[in-house]
Amino acid sequence: MFVRPFRVKSNTAIKGSDRRKLKADISSAFPSLSADELSELVPNKEELNVVKIYVHKGDSVTLYVLHKNPLFFELEKRLYPTVYVLWRYPTILPTFRTWPPVLQKLIGGADLMLPGVVVPSSGLPDVKQGDCCSVTLVNNRAPVAVGTATMSRDEMHSLGMKGRGVCVLHAYMDNLWAFGDKSAPPLPDAESEGQGVKGEEYEVDEMEEEVEEEAEKCVEEEQSPCQTVTDQACSGIEELSLTEQEEEKGDKGNEEEEGNQDDQKMPQEIMDALLLQCFLHALKSKVKKTDLPLLTSTFLRNHMFACCPSGKQLDIKKSSYKKLSKFLQAMQKQHNLVRVKELTKGVESIVEVDWKNPELRSIKVPEETDVEATPVQDGGVGEPPYHPPEITTLYSVSARLEPLFLDAKKRKGTILQPAEVRHIVTEYVKKNELVDENNKNYVTINPTLCDCLLDKSEYQEVESLKWDDLFSRTLERMQECYQVVFPGQAPIKKKGHIDPIDISVASRGSNKKVTLIKNLEVYGLDPAVVATALQRRVQASSVLQPIPGSKDKVLVQIQGNQIHQVGNLLQDHYQIPRKCIQGLDKAPKGGKKK
Repeated sequence: MFVRPFRVKSNTAIKGSDRRKLKADISSAFPSLSADELSELVPNKEELNVVKIYVHKGDSVTLYVLHKNPLFFELEKRLYPTVYVLWRYPTILPTFRTWPPVLQKLIGGADLMLPGVVVPSSGLPDVKQGDCCSVTLVNNRAPVAVGTATMSRDEMHSLGMKGRGVCVLHAYMDNLWAFGDKSAPPLPDAESEGQGVKGEEYEVDEMEEEVEEEAEKCVEEEQSPCQTVTDQACSGIEELSLTEQEEEKGDKGNEEEEGNQDDQKMPQEIMDALLLQCFLHALKSKVKKTDLPLLTSTFLRNHMFACCPSGKQLDIKKSSYKKLSKFLQAMQKQHNLVRVKELTKGVESIVEVDWKNPELRSIKVPEETDVEATPVQDGGVGEPPYHPPEITTLYSVSARLEPLFLDAKKRKGTILQPAEVRHIVTEYVKKNELVDENNKNYVTINPTLCDCLLDKSEYQEVESLKWDDLFSRTLERMQECYQVVFPGQAPIKKKGHIDPIDISVASRGSNKKVTLIKNLEVYGLDPAVVATALQRRVQASSVLQPIPGSKDKVLVQIQGNQIHQVGNLLQDHYQIPRKCIQGLDKAPKGGKKK
C-alpha cells in the first residue's frame, strides 16, 4: 500500500476528545497492551498529530504520529500498528516467520505466500481470515511487515501451505516507514537468537540454494519504483542478522539524506533570490511615497506578485523565511530597506522606505509587463489558458404541454431554445386564429391552451391572456434545462438548473474561519489549480476535501474569510459570470479608512 509515495492532505494536532477515543480504540483492537503501555503510546500531554493522506491507489488513510514517527494507520475504520510500534511491542499481533531473502520482495510490495512461511515446532499462529498479523525473519523477532491473514490457520493446513498467506499493507523500508525517523529494527537478543537460529542452523547450511529459489516462488511480485532500493535491502541468506544489513544501509541512508538536504538547499536559495528580486523591483517601480503606509499583504499580492518574471512562481513557503513577516524583518534589520510597523493589532504595514539605499538604487527594473507576469501566478507554469464555458438556458416539453407542441411535431422530452418555444406558440395562435380581433395584444384561450396553461380555479374566469403572459406561462410549465459548451468540445445538455460555484465561510475551532468553494468542476475548473492560485494570492494554506455523497467532486478549503479574493479570481482571471457565483454577498465589509 505504501510502496509508492503518498500525498499528505492535512496534518493537525489531535483534540482531547479524539485522543481519548484513540486510546480506547487501541485498547479494543490490541487488548494485550497494558494501561501503562497505552499511556506510553498515547501520552496525555505530548503532541500527537493526525495526518490524513491519499495513497497512490486513491484510498484515504489516517496516520497517528508521535515524535515524528507514525504509530498507527487507520484504513476503512480499522487500526493497524506500524513497524515502529511493533518493534517496541512485538507480541501484540500473531506472527508469521519467513526467510531473509523474502524481505526483499515484501519491501517491493509483494504479499507473503505460504511456501515461504517457516513453521515453528509450536505450529502456526491461530488466526482467522482478515485478522491483523505481522511478519518476522527467522533471525530476528522484530517485525518487518504488517498485513491481514487471507485465510484461517486450518485452511492454510488444508491447502498444503500453498497460496497467499498474508496480504501485506505496510513493510519496513516503505514510504510509511520513511515518513518517520527511518530508524532500524532493534538488535536480536541472545534468547531469540538461540531459539531462532541454533535449531535451524543446519537447515540453513544445507538448504541455502533451495531457500533462495523458493523465495522467488513464495512471493507474488509486483512492479514498483522501489526495486533498486529493495535490491540493496537484503544482502543474502549468508547474513541472517537484520542489524548487519542495517549498518550498511544506515551509511547509505545518511549519504542519501545529506544529498537530499543539498538538493533542498538549492531551491531555497533560488526562491530567496527571487523573493529579494521581486521585493526590490516592486519597491522601485510600483510603490510611491503617497502609497505609504501600505499593508504588507497588499504589497505582496498587488506588487510583488506582479513583478515576478514570466515562467517563475513566487512562493514564500518554499523560501528560507517561510513567512512574509520574517522576510520583511530581514529586509528591515539586515538591508535597512524598509520600516515595518504594526499600526493596528495583528496587521503590519510598511510605513517607510529608504529610497536612497544603494541596493535599491542599483536594481535594474526588467522590461516585463504586469500582464505577462500575473497570469503565471494565478494559473501556474504551463497551464493552458482557461476559457469559460458558454451556458444557455433551454426548456424541455412536458407531458402537460405536449398537445400545444403536436402541430410542430415536438414530443414530450424535446429540448428547445426559448426563441423556438416562442415561435411555436406564436404559430399555434395564428394557425388557430386565436388573436383577439378587438385588441391584438391579447390571445383568446381555447380548450388546448386552457388545459395547458390555466389552473383549475381559472377555467371559468380567464378567457384571454396577454402575449407576454402566454409566453411566460408556457416556459414556467416546461422543464428547465441547460446547455454547456466548452471551447472545442461538443455541447453538453442536462435537465434542471446548473449549479453555481458556491462560496461559503465555516468556523473551525474557537475563532478560526475557513472559506469553502464547491462546484468548480461544473465550469471546467481544476480545483487543485484554483487552490494553488488562491494560496499564492492570499499566502494562506489550502487543502482539497472530497464532498460526501459525490464521487467526482471536491471542495477547496482555504484559511480565513477569503470570499472577496475568491470572487476577484473567478470573475477577473477566469471570467466566470457574476450570476454563476453564489455567496459573494458574505464577503467581509471593509471599514472606513481613518
